[in-house]
Amino acid sequence: MKKASFLLLVLISSQFSFSQLSPQEITFNFFETYKAKGASTALEDLYETNPWMSRSADAITNLKSQLEGLNKDYVGAYHGYEKITEKTLGNSYMLLSFMVKYDRQPIRFIFHYYKPKDKWVIYAFKFDANIDEELDESAKVYYQDL
Repeated sequence: MKKASFLLLVLISSQFSFSQLSPQEITFNFFETYKAKGASTALEDLYETNPWMSRSADAITNLKSQLEGLNKDYVGAYHGYEKITEKTLGNSYMLLSFMVKYDRQPIRFIFHYYKPKDKWVIYAFKFDANIDEELDESAKVYYQDL
């Protein structure tokens, strides 16, 4: 019985270690880590999906610092996130955009994912506070079907 249990455990764990995470799953994991452990750890975990990002250590450190600036003193408490949009280019590139809710204002997080072969990796991550400006722009008359 012990051998059967051990074998089952090995098979289950090996399946999880070889399973491919989708961009949606990677993003969900990012937000779970962001909530529980903070921005720096969430970004480290996110960029671990792409081994090429180790060459951009200074840029990632700068991004961590900027994201850590979204603290309670600056934007208030974090209250979760909502998906804004999902766009794809073929089967190998995806953009996911989210409104991240804080007391003071919403912040947009944008994730770019790329699948060069058989595994999704983070290609780019950005955040900004321009949601209101773009929504105002989209309401302009010249964007309307009159």
